[in-house]
Amino acid sequence: MERNGAVTMKGNPLTLVGAEVKVGDKAPGFTVVNQALQPVTLADYAGKTVVISVTPSLDTPVCYFQLRKFNADLGGKDVAVLNISMDLPFAIKRFCALAEIENAVGLSDHKDASFGEAYGVLIKELRLLARAVFVVQDGVVTYAEVVPEATDAPNYDKLLAFIG
Repeated sequence: MERNGAVTMKGNPLTLVGAEVKVGDKAPGFTVVNQALQPVTLADYAGKTVVISVTPSLDTPVCYFQLRKFNADLGGKDVAVLNISMDLPFAIKRFCALAEIENAVGLSDHKDASFGEAYGVLIKELRLLARAVFVVQDGVVTYAEVVPEATDAPNYDKLLAFIG
């Protein structure tokens, strides 16, 4: 399934691959890789509230700020914070070390785009992920925001109020 013009980047319409994931949907499964090239799945976090921060590339200012903010603001909460991008695991490892990311897990969807397709955020034209935030609780999507313009930040205040 493709959704033409679902998001933009610098005002240019882009196509998202995969069905739109909405609040109330059963959370789709996915397999991504961690910084040690080991597979990670949503099932690995069963029983936890999972905040999934989705970024196009950690080497851009908005993505950098997004992961740093979630790392800082959600670090003391009882949640698992996963940041998923198409960046290579080696780049994610370098970024997380330099940015002192300790409360979030940087993960890569570069291999199969399993997450991007399952959550409907894979940008067809760029093979990047659209900026988004999802919260999964008890296997259900309880919060979903796909940012309409990829260069804009998600609504941090709304998410942080939701998490409490």
